[in-house]
Amino acid sequence: MHITDIMQGDSPTFSFEFFPPKTPEAAETLYQTIRELEAYMPHFVSVTYGAGGSTRDLTHDLVERIQTTTKLDPIPHLTCVCHKHDEIDAILRRYAKTCIGNILALGGDPPHGCVYDKSADVFQRAIDLVKFIRKFNESGAHPDRRGFGIGVAGFPEGHPATPNRLVEMDHLKAKVDAGADYIVTQLFFDNRDFLDFRERCVLAGIHVPIIAGIMPITSMSGFKRIAELAGGARFPAKLLRALQRCENNREMVSRVGVHFALEQCHDLLDNDVAGIHFYTLNRSDATRTIFDSLGIPRRRDTQVPIA
Repeated sequence: MHITDIMQGDSPTFSFEFFPPKTPEAAETLYQTIRELEAYMPHFVSVTYGAGGSTRDLTHDLVERIQTTTKLDPIPHLTCVCHKHDEIDAILRRYAKTCIGNILALGGDPPHGCVYDKSADVFQRAIDLVKFIRKFNESGAHPDRRGFGIGVAGFPEGHPATPNRLVEMDHLKAKVDAGADYIVTQLFFDNRDFLDFRERCVLAGIHVPIIAGIMPITSMSGFKRIAELAGGARFPAKLLRALQRCENNREMVSRVGVHFALEQCHDLLDNDVAGIHFYTLNRSDATRTIFDSLGIPRRRDTQVPIA
């Protein structure tokens, strides 16, 4: 389903993110998570793409398995790093053949454990990838005449590689003007950052839907990894204080993290957020607890015909 069909209507969207498993044990955990979350009928799920395309085939396989064996609507990530035009074209054709409706176009993280020269990349920035997908759409190779819906990333706390916030907003506006249909934000823990970011988008002339990215903290080890995963994250003192009170009790840490994320979601809904995207880390417990506590009716299994 094209993202413009998914986002139509006044109700906010709810979505989940998974990453490709690398071991049989991790695969079993993920597929159990998918089975549990499928019952909630999210508007879509996204599948990440490893640094330098390191999980490229795993991503493709997972996306196609979700597409063909579940009622979920998968949106694969696609990154610029270490890719050539013909490789991206082949990936797009593969996804078009299986009727994948949308792509999340990202700059991507550099690969680990090897020398990486970004200047050698054909796609230097996410906007180059957006333009390439837009050109693919115009070729008519996708069964939907509109081609792929295109998503891009937004950074409420600022992009780590662009400290100048005015320039950062110029880059985001350029991605939207190049063909992006929606924005999914990096995780954040202070809704004021998101609301300010959303307002600055409007002032910059950006009027596509902005989906808020939320990651519940479920362990202290995970908490310490989050800042690295996000390229830097700001943790409000209120959250830090609550975690410090119970940091030696894993169950209480999870309760604090889930409660904090739930309060974020309630506030976002009160402020008419376009959608909430849960970074699940391939586990369903926290997401299901939050979703149930929000009191949101589960969607019916509805499909919009391909245009």
